[in-house]
Amino acid sequence: MPELVLVTGGTGYIAGWCVAELLRRGYDVRTTVRSPGREQAVLDAVATVAAPAGRLDFAVADLTADAGWKAALEGVDRVLHVASPLGVSATTPDLVTPARDGTLRVLRAATAAGVRRVVVTSAANAASPSSYASEGVTDETLWTDPEDPTLIPYRRSKTLAELAAWEFVREHGGATELATVLPGAVLGPVLTPDTAGSVGIVARLLSGAMPGVPRIGLEVVDVRDLVDVHLAAMTSPAAAGERFLATGEFVWMADLARFLREGLGERGRQVPTRGLPDFAVRLAARFRDPSLREITPALGRRNRHTTEKAARLLDWRPRPARETVLDCAESLLAHGAVRVAAAQRP
Repeated sequence: MPELVLVTGGTGYIAGWCVAELLRRGYDVRTTVRSPGREQAVLDAVATVAAPAGRLDFAVADLTADAGWKAALEGVDRVLHVASPLGVSATTPDLVTPARDGTLRVLRAATAAGVRRVVVTSAANAASPSSYASEGVTDETLWTDPEDPTLIPYRRSKTLAELAAWEFVREHGGATELATVLPGAVLGPVLTPDTAGSVGIVARLLSGAMPGVPRIGLEVVDVRDLVDVHLAAMTSPAAAGERFLATGEFVWMADLARFLREGLGERGRQVPTRGLPDFAVRLAARFRDPSLREITPALGRRNRHTTEKAARLLDWRPRPARETVLDCAESLLAHGAVRVAAAQRP
């Protein structure tokens, strides 16, 4: 019998690709949704790349409540805990509680059900210098200081949720193993027109919604490569008890714009080419767009991570950023997501 894998948050970008790839590789899959009305959206998205008939089922469970998690884990062999609260930190200050408590809810139910291994999706900025004041290359041995008062809520939430996961498994894990994956900026093809997260950057560049390009560096990882490292962390004996950075190639946002202009020709004509001075971004963050406050500490910084561990233990080899960015753009154009982003221009 195929193993049954639970993927949390099936309507999400990464989770949707996890569900599709697990099905493609022959697993049975269960995924959580916050309400039954969201099930069809997952089926429609996954059906674009895999056949879900008969091998995908659903459980209704929310990270903010205990209800539903025991049933969601019944009969499950492995778990990919991908779901996490997202939002603009300026308007959603408490991301810590749902991220940390939601992770613990999943782990409690998983250990009670005798799950063999849980893979938790963390973030590369949980293994980064807290203030971005120093530059260089870091690895999985570094932990972001969650007590640093300059941390934005999203970074604090991912760091504290991962710390809580490791503490729980050390004290209560029993036979259940844990691995964590720490991605960078996730781009690549989309399954739906949704442009949340990093993918929204590409949609905004294509739509002309951005007046210029800020000096922000990104470690671009393809969503398909990210799924590969999740599945390797889920199955490899060497992955038990390990953190894995999955960050991909470092590029500046100006490089993203150049990839799009050069690779798309006329279809990339609205992508901005001029750079935005740091002071202009800081002024906009202060007076016009509070969401920009999240990126101002990283202006001009070249903080990078090594993926040597994932390469050595999991034989992980991510594709070049240019390929990922162009595949992302082609997919967004095909789904009409760029028109949606253009309609939202101020």
